[in-house]
Amino acid sequence: MPVLKRAGAPDLYYELDDYTDPWRDAPCIVLQHGFGRSSKFWYRFVPYLARWFKVLRPDLRGFGRSATPELGNGLSFETLYDDLEALIDAVGVRSAHFCGESFGGILGMLFAAQRPQRVRTLNLISARVYLNDESKARYRAGHGSWEEALKQLGASGWANLKNKTDRFAPDTDPGLMEWFAREQGRSDVAAMIAVQKLAETINTTEYLSRIEAPVLTIYPSEGPITTPEQEALLRQHVKCLTLVHLPSRYHNLHITQAAACAKHVLYFAAQHEGMPCHEA
Repeated sequence: MPVLKRAGAPDLYYELDDYTDPWRDAPCIVLQHGFGRSSKFWYRFVPYLARWFKVLRPDLRGFGRSATPELGNGLSFETLYDDLEALIDAVGVRSAHFCGESFGGILGMLFAAQRPQRVRTLNLISARVYLNDESKARYRAGHGSWEEALKQLGASGWANLKNKTDRFAPDTDPGLMEWFAREQGRSDVAAMIAVQKLAETINTTEYLSRIEAPVLTIYPSEGPITTPEQEALLRQHVKCLTLVHLPSRYHNLHITQAAACAKHVLYFAAQHEGMPCHEA
């Protein structure tokens, strides 16, 4: 089981999917999961990417099979940056392509701005710039705050509620929705609250102009979280931006339209590597 062990820091679990030619020094791409999720949620992406890229799928500290740290002092983005750098070092690369969905994309924007030498391209799937008031209201789910909703509903109850609002269309395969809620329901609520405190307050606008890597953003065409106002901020501040819309009113494109998302990411990263990404 691939686990990164460090003195004075929690163990970090990761998967490394590599079906590249063994004689070739293939580039690496990090797939970073979103809020309350784990590396398992990328399973539909792997077949499209792993033939050409070494695919690193980490579990954030406190989630999936990574250790849950002492959270008495909360959690900081700086700590998460250090975790990412340690994981990239662990697989033996200096810089990697980065693909993050939702909160994973928020982390990617900040990481690319703060540690530009580690990010080759930045790929964002349904990753918002800031949390709008409409989304804040949904996250509270009728409770006094998002934190209170997590405490009262638990990870599973909150996941089920979210599945029925902005994550999935009504005609989504029920089995997929049940699996998604069950897997998210395994998350530690204290860890979810620690990340929620970061996600609720961060506005990445001031960081966007500091991103040096080429950026691909994949947004739903009518998403409730990633709004036209946020797209305008990306266009205004990001130096090298490609913005793609996929037809949807729902958030979870990395699951519901995995093939389309993965192919966009594959071609974008391969283009900037100057390498082919198809068999002859």
